[in-house]
Amino acid sequence: MSVFEGVLADLTAEGDELRTAVAGLPESGWDAPTPAEGWSVATTIAHLVWTDEVAVLAAAAHTPEGKEAWDEVVLRAIEDPNGFVDKGAFEISGNHAPAELLARWDAGRAALAGALRAVPEGQKMPWFGPPMSPTSMATARFMETWAHALDVYDAVGRRPEVTDRIKHVAHLGVRTRNYAFANNGLEPPAEEFRVALTAPSGEAWTWGPDDAPQSVTGSAYDFCQLVTQRVHRDDTDLVAVGADAEKWLTIAQAFAGPAGGGRDPR
Repeated sequence: MSVFEGVLADLTAEGDELRTAVAGLPESGWDAPTPAEGWSVATTIAHLVWTDEVAVLAAAAHTPEGKEAWDEVVLRAIEDPNGFVDKGAFEISGNHAPAELLARWDAGRAALAGALRAVPEGQKMPWFGPPMSPTSMATARFMETWAHALDVYDAVGRRPEVTDRIKHVAHLGVRTRNYAFANNGLEPPAEEFRVALTAPSGEAWTWGPDDAPQSVTGSAYDFCQLVTQRVHRDDTDLVAVGADAEKWLTIAQAFAGPAGGGRDPR
């Protein structure tokens, strides 16, 4: 199996787990508030629907018709850069009953896999930041699905299954280190950090040189929660060596857009 197909398989598995968690909810359960302020379970699923569907448009932008559709999305984003994404989620959740929302998400997830496979080899697809390869887009969709799923599980009182699939999130968290600094108006450190994490399976995952003077160590699950801003720094087992490494753990974000507010300490 190629790396790309492996990421797609993991994205499917993560989405399936979340779908199972919400499919049996009573209608009132879809209104349950998540830790994300102002977002319910329904809003969260609607956000995943919206983003999957927009990613399908981006993947098809290599065709004349697809480019026209993608350009329309970009123009709407330019008109309302700060509220564009949230507006899409609230519009979808407000216009769909839970069963309809699930059906639309099912269709969007299948369409996304097909659209990413159809991107010409070696070609990148446009996005709201730098262009992305299909593998990078699938990884980003995994990260966002996993992170928002944590919000939903919290809302419905479900313990999530923790698997080594989160390596995609950990990798993205490491790769976005410099972005996190720049996004907070800070100069990114010149040298690489050593990042050594313990996977849910017990496997060791490492990034960066062995002899790096600054490092981050701890559980991969805590690191993934941190870089998606689903846990406060003080509530992790992560150990930072070096002032820049410690600063990173207070601003880390694996997602694009403005720096989030994160979570309060427990």
